[in-house]
Amino acid sequence: MYTIAALYHFTRFPDHAALRDPLLALCHAQSVKGTLLLAQEGINGTIAGPRAGIDAVLAHIRALPGCADLEWKEATSDHPPFGKMKVRLKTEIVTMGQPDVDPRARVGNYVDPAQWNDLIRSDDVVVIDTRNDYEVAIGTFEGALDPETASFREFPSWWEENKDRFHNKRVAMFCTGGIRCEKSTNYLLGQGVEDVYHLKGGILRYLEEMPVEDSAWQGECFVFDNRVSVGHGLVEGPHKLCHGCRRPILPEDMKRPDYEHGVTCHRCVDETSEADKARFRERQKQILLARQRGQEHLSAE
Repeated sequence: MYTIAALYHFTRFPDHAALRDPLLALCHAQSVKGTLLLAQEGINGTIAGPRAGIDAVLAHIRALPGCADLEWKEATSDHPPFGKMKVRLKTEIVTMGQPDVDPRARVGNYVDPAQWNDLIRSDDVVVIDTRNDYEVAIGTFEGALDPETASFREFPSWWEENKDRFHNKRVAMFCTGGIRCEKSTNYLLGQGVEDVYHLKGGILRYLEEMPVEDSAWQGECFVFDNRVSVGHGLVEGPHKLCHGCRRPILPEDMKRPDYEHGVTCHRCVDETSEADKARFRERQKQILLARQRGQEHLSAE
């Protein structure tokens, strides 16, 4: 059984680059895999491994400057959610491209899952899904607005173009684990929006705590590991990942004529060139050869 820990924490790392190698070495030593992002503004990522290994890595992170009150969300999986361990240095731990945004200064009002349904069903509330379009496509909250953004970086421009639609409305926002809402609520407060709310712990905490019969959630929640999607109780969903475009697809989509494992699906078949497809086929060939030799290919997840 693998323990999965999803985490983020905003703090100020004076020298985030110096934190990388010790963190990566510990993860390797503890058989922990996944992705962690380090930036001057904090840490973000998802890791998986044995219980003892996850505990050791979390203890290490909590000992980093300003991380003593780190929170994380856990789940389990019968199969390894990640194929390798990466610790990457970034400018931002979630990219918004707004240098004045600082969640440590202030954020919107946190709303617990138990109170979320009443809030989003209020007539004076607009509910905005801050995730990417491919995430929204497989599940969202009832009545939520989809900005149809391809990346979080597009959110500020979308807001600027649409803000007049929400005059005299309270704004409630949500994302997978909460990190994008930390930034988006700070951004809206900086834009003069007074009543801003976000779902504490994100969709993952809501799905973990809210009974199905009382839920306002519709569909599945995309997650950034090999589970691809989860539902209530954080039970693994039916989706698979197209390794050509990294979008979630259903098992029936794999029966479409456009689908080629590791290369393309019906969503991306017209988005990639023949040269791209040839490169993806070679990558898939090398992955299969590595598996036959009992090795782990670096491109495999």
